[in-house]
Amino acid sequence: MSTPRWLDEDEQRAWRAYMRMQGRLTAHLNRRLQADSGLSLADYEVLVLLTDVPDGRLRPFEIQRGLDWEQSRLSHHLSRMQRRGLIAREECAEDGRGALVVLTDEGRRAIGAAAPGHVETVRRVVFDGLSEEEVTALERLSSRVLDRIETTGTPDPPAAGRESRDHGRDG
Repeated sequence: MSTPRWLDEDEQRAWRAYMRMQGRLTAHLNRRLQADSGLSLADYEVLVLLTDVPDGRLRPFEIQRGLDWEQSRLSHHLSRMQRRGLIAREECAEDGRGALVVLTDEGRRAIGAAAPGHVETVRRVVFDGLSEEEVTALERLSSRVLDRIETTGTPDPPAAGRESRDHGRDG
């Protein structure tokens, strides 16, 4: 086994700050959305994908790919959204085996009501505190990391029950 390439102090600080920011930002956005509209951030993400296509219909695998969710998470979440009337499921006429996830009128109303407040929260919390150059840098850095994930792939998670060998180091 090769020696791990531990993060140096600057990398460690940057990584921990990023992880804190990502976790707190996601939690903050989720709380605001729920308080303002009754939608979770996950609901909002699904509804955004459906509103991005002209007919408001997507195959589940397209939603899964768009959100990078595990199949079981998506299945459970779509079931909850369907019970609340935000989406419906229809048979796919193209192959008769698959299903389509369809944006309902209620789902369209819900995202229409939630979007203005959500966008204002994102603007206030994130973009109002950044210069134009920082916004450009944020997009560039995010795209670079996403590209590296795509090109290098994602390793399989450690086997269940196997302890981490990082000795408390981040990364």
